[in-house]
Amino acid sequence: MKSKKLKALAVLAVVGPLALAGCSQQAKSPEGGGGEGGKTQMTMWTHSAGNEGEMKVIAQMIEDFNGSQENYEVVRQDFPQAAYNDSVQGAAASGDLPCILDVDGPIMPNWAWNGWLVPSGLTDADVENFLPSTVGRYDGQIYSVGYWDATTLIFTRSSILEKVGARVPTVEQPWTAEEFADIQKKLKDTGDYEYVIDWGPGWADEWWPYAYAPLMQSFGGDLIDRNTFESADGVLNGAESVKFAEWFQAQFADGYAPKSNAQDRTEFKEGKVALQYNGVWALSENSEVYDDLLMIPAPDFGAGSKAGVGSWQYSLTNSCSDAQKTGALEYLKFTMDDKYIAQFSDVTSLIPATTTAWEQTEKGFFGPDKPAQIAATITEANGLVRPPTPAYPVISRIFDKALRDIVNGSDPKGTLDQAVSEVDTDIKSAGYNK
Repeated sequence: MKSKKLKALAVLAVVGPLALAGCSQQAKSPEGGGGEGGKTQMTMWTHSAGNEGEMKVIAQMIEDFNGSQENYEVVRQDFPQAAYNDSVQGAAASGDLPCILDVDGPIMPNWAWNGWLVPSGLTDADVENFLPSTVGRYDGQIYSVGYWDATTLIFTRSSILEKVGARVPTVEQPWTAEEFADIQKKLKDTGDYEYVIDWGPGWADEWWPYAYAPLMQSFGGDLIDRNTFESADGVLNGAESVKFAEWFQAQFADGYAPKSNAQDRTEFKEGKVALQYNGVWALSENSEVYDDLLMIPAPDFGAGSKAGVGSWQYSLTNSCSDAQKTGALEYLKFTMDDKYIAQFSDVTSLIPATTTAWEQTEKGFFGPDKPAQIAATITEANGLVRPPTPAYPVISRIFDKALRDIVNGSDPKGTLDQAVSEVDTDIKSAGYNK
């Protein structure tokens, strides 16, 4: 293992008992034997523990695959999402990763750079029908693939827009910055709502860069220079990013948005806010409350409307033996079938990874003239994946803290300058691009 990878492992946080308890014993059996009937056994970790719908589909895929052939057996271990990344880091540090690993799309390049993941063996032909944001690529190879995608958008009601004479924006013609400002003022002036919009600031972890970086990108800024991935200077602290930060700070300071929200985002369903910025996953619960529900793209603040995309995907690790790699690749290909992709969409309300899976969904959210089709269109037209660089986990943490400080009143330019300094220091010291 290269020295930079040893450094990365050395600075891992100490993980809790769950991580230790969840570690696979696979590393002790490099050939992956021990399966029923002499099958090569592959352990798979998933972050979906507690999500009944997702777990039902995952269990069905594994059962179907194990019963479809006589050479391989997939064994599942489940983790709650909150503890998952720490568990993976602990297993990587001890050389005890499973063969098949669930990974959040934007983190994949870091895990690949660390050497924890290996190329999946999937080809461009294997993923030709998949949304680009559901295929994880690093260093010119496919490392991971997902069954769904998620995107950010705004929920509102047609009756709310009619009340203030606002047009229903489309993907082709989103609201302009001036239009959005005018609509927000009119909605506030009605006095009908506690706040105009719930941006979801009460959510933590990856939500802030996933949800708010696209708004910054719509102003023309970004998290890092995507041409080289060597610096954030002039980008994260450029004039466009500063303009975004000033606007976002004013959303809270001027009383348009609350600085906190219910964890289950009930404010919109209770009529306390007119607009809710959320992920497409909120469709099911919001549609149960309102029969005039609308999903609309985020405004165009000058550089086009942008949306967060990229979600959880499956990959292979450095713990796989040659036999396990072969079996794990067979498993990935087997489960990339449209019927499973459609089932995931039905239980999550998320966007199917393939357009060909639309017609197989039972809820009928996606497809031509279907209620959630705009979400798929937004993903294809406006989706921008988080920067595919090993530096992303650090960029995410730094951006999260900087924007929180800005919302709470810190100077936007000075705060972003400090964020750039921290990002560039990490990139230089880690040597991600060497």
